[in-house]
Amino acid sequence: MDTRDRLIGLISNGIDVTQISDNSNKSILIRGCDPEMGRRAIELLTPVLGNPEMVSVTNDDDFITELQKKKWSVIHFAPGACRCDSKKLPIPGDRKQTKDWGLTEYRALVKKHQGQDIKIVETAYERQIVPLLRKALVSNNKNK
Repeated sequence: MDTRDRLIGLISNGIDVTQISDNSNKSILIRGCDPEMGRRAIELLTPVLGNPEMVSVTNDDDFITELQKKKWSVIHFAPGACRCDSKKLPIPGDRKQTKDWGLTEYRALVKKHQGQDIKIVETAYERQIVPLLRKALVSNNKNK
């Protein structure tokens, strides 16, 4: 089993059978590090989160473009990015303007473009992704 399969398995472990609301009118922007993991995670996560629009990006040019393009329901920093941040390592996919940034700087950027009330989900643990995203999507309902 390769690392990606193991990580997808950990995401799957966080999935429960609780009935999910229809979230097809919501959207999640994911800032990750691995394009293949992002693609596979979206395939797995979309149906268990109630079918929100999901976009995964792995570099800051694309991340900034997406932040400026529309109002997202939730911004998610993937586990790899969170682990890099906790070790004070650069998050892969940075650019000249974001060189040496950690999650503190990324959060400020997100709030600048999305507003102070944007839901931001961060976890270094794959098994926490589904519960945290579900909670953020429900919380997003209460703010509407």
